[in-house]
Amino acid sequence: MKSKRIRFWDFVKPKEIQSTIMAAFSLISIFIMLAMGFVMYNQFLFVTREENVQNTQKLIEQTGKSLEDYLVSMRQISDTAYYNAIKESDFSRENPDIQVKLNLLYEANKDKLRSIALYNNYGSLMMAEPVANQKENVDVTSQSWFEQAMNKKENMHFSTPHIQNLFDDGTQHYYWVISLSRAVEITTSGVVQTGVLLVDMDFSSISWMMKQINDSQNGQYYYLCDSSGEIIYHPRQIQISEGIYKENAVVNGGYEEGVYDEIFDGGRRKVVVDTISYTGWKLIGVIPYESSFTHGMINIQYFVVLLMLLTFMMIVVVNRIVSVRISRPIMKLNDSVKEYEAGEKPEIYIGGSLEIRHLGYSIQKSYEQIDTLMKEIVIEQNERRKSELDALQSQINPHFLYNALDSIIWMIEGERNDEASFMISQLAKLFRISLSKGRTVITVREELQHARSYMNIQKIRYKNTFSVDFQVDPSIEDCCTVKLILQPILENAINYGVSSMDDCGEIIVSGKRDNGNIILAVEDNGLGMSEEEAALVLTDSNRVHKKGSGVGLVNVNNRIKILFGKEYGLTVESEPDEGTRVSICIPEVPYTEENRKKLEEGNIFSIEDTGEIKRQGDSHEK
Repeated sequence: MKSKRIRFWDFVKPKEIQSTIMAAFSLISIFIMLAMGFVMYNQFLFVTREENVQNTQKLIEQTGKSLEDYLVSMRQISDTAYYNAIKESDFSRENPDIQVKLNLLYEANKDKLRSIALYNNYGSLMMAEPVANQKENVDVTSQSWFEQAMNKKENMHFSTPHIQNLFDDGTQHYYWVISLSRAVEITTSGVVQTGVLLVDMDFSSISWMMKQINDSQNGQYYYLCDSSGEIIYHPRQIQISEGIYKENAVVNGGYEEGVYDEIFDGGRRKVVVDTISYTGWKLIGVIPYESSFTHGMINIQYFVVLLMLLTFMMIVVVNRIVSVRISRPIMKLNDSVKEYEAGEKPEIYIGGSLEIRHLGYSIQKSYEQIDTLMKEIVIEQNERRKSELDALQSQINPHFLYNALDSIIWMIEGERNDEASFMISQLAKLFRISLSKGRTVITVREELQHARSYMNIQKIRYKNTFSVDFQVDPSIEDCCTVKLILQPILENAINYGVSSMDDCGEIIVSGKRDNGNIILAVEDNGLGMSEEEAALVLTDSNRVHKKGSGVGLVNVNNRIKILFGKEYGLTVESEPDEGTRVSICIPEVPYTEENRKKLEEGNIFSIEDTGEIKRQGDSHEK
C-alpha cells in the first residue's frame, strides 16, 4: 500500500517547470473563475435590487404627486364653496344665489364629487348640492368627519373611504367616498355660528390611480393607508377584510419617508414609504425578496454558468500556451547559467518574454548595473543636497511685507508721497533680488543691494532711530554668494540689538578679502549677549524666536555650508552692552554663469579650486 502511494505521488508530483506552471495557473484560474462568477452573480442581483427600489421610489413619487394634486383640487373646491358662497351670505332668509353658486361648483367638478353639504353646529342640514333628501334617523353629529371638524376647527380633515349614507337620490345606489370636512362660520340674522362644510369626493378616482400602478406580475404591489395603519386602498382589500391575507399596515403607517427592510409573515421584503401632503396618508410600495428580486435572474444565472464554462475551456488552452512560452526560455537560460558556473564563458541566453530577457540581460551585464547604480547614488545625493538647500532657502520670507505695506498706506494717507514712492521702489528692488529668476547663487553686489533696500525700508519703519553704514571692498562685488544671507542677520541686529535704543543705534555692514575668502560682517552697538548665549545662536535650532521672521542664523549657516562646504559659514562674537558682530565666511569665487551652475548643481569648490579660479579671473582682468 505504501509503495502504491509513493508511486501515485511521484506520478502526480510535477517534474518540470512547465508542469508546475500549468498546474498552478489552472488552480488559480479555476479559483478566480469561481470567485468572479460568484461576484458577478451577486453584483447583478445587487444592481437589479437597487434598480427595482429606485424605480419603485420614482413610481411612488409620481403617484404621490398625482394624489396630492387631486387632494389639492378638493381643498380648492372646499375653499371656493366656503369663501365664495357661504362666508359672505346670511342664511336667515332664502338666498337663491348660494344654491346657484354651489350648483355651478358641483357641475364644474361632478366627475370628482358626489355631494357638497352644509350643516350647522346641531347637525341640521342647511344646504346640499345636488339637491337630495337626507335619510331619516341620520345622526350627523356622531359621525367622525363631523366630530373632527368641530374638535379641530383650524384644520381640514380627510376621512378614510366609506359608503355615503347621508342622502337618498332615489337610485338605491351606494357610493364609496372620501369626506373632506372643515369648520366654517355661518351667519344667521347677523349672528355668526359654527357649522361644518362637507365635500364628498368620489373614491373611484383614487382607486383608479392605485390600480394603474398595481399591474406588476412579480409580486410587487402598492397600497394606501393613514398614519394609524387604517387601509385606504389595497389591491387585496377583500382578502384582508375576510382574514385570508394579512398586511403590516399598522407598522408601515408609522414609518417616515424612506426605504425599509422588514420581515413580515415569514417573508423578507423591502418597504418604500412616501407621505401624502395635507392628509398624513402613507403611499407604500412592497417588494418581496423571494419574487421581485429573483424575477428575471434565471437568464442571468444561465449566462453566468455558460460564461464560466467558456472561460474554463479558454483557460485550459491558454495555460498550455503560456506554460510552454514561459518554461522554454527559462530552461535555456538555466542551461547557459550552468555552463557559466562550470567555468565556461558563454553568452547568457537572452530571449523569451520581457521578464526573462531582462533577467538574462541583468546576469550578463551585472557590472554595468553596478556602475549605473553608483552613478545614480551620486546623482541622488546631489539632488538631495540641492533639495535641502531649496528647503532652507524657501524659509526666507520677507515677513515685514505687511508692516511695510501698512507704512506705505500710512505715508500716502499723510500725503508723504515722496517717501511712499521711495519705499515702494526699495520694496520692488528687494523682491526682485529675492526672486532672482529662481537662482540660488547671485553676486555679492546684488546681495548688498538687497541688504540696502531692506535697511532703507526698515529705517523708514523705525523712523531713523538707527544708522547704517556699508563699508565694502568694491573688488568683491563680482563674486558668488548665496542669496538672502545678510537680511536675516540685519533683521536680528535690529530686533535684538538697536530697536530699543533712542537715536544712537548703529549698524555697520563690511566686506573684504581674506586669504582667498570673502568676509562679510554685520556689527551693531546694541545690547549684545553673553558668551553662552552667543554659542547657542548657531547650534540651537529649536529656540523660540520672539521677534523677526523666525528663520534665524542657523538657517543662513546651514545654507552656506550646504553650498560651499563645512569649512565655511558664520561666526558670532558678542559682549553684553557692547554689541554683536556676525561674520560670514565664503570662498572667493568669481561670478560667471559656469561657476553659478556648478555651485547650484552641488559641485563644492575646494580651497585649491578657488585659488585656481581666482588666478584665472585675475589673468582675465589683465
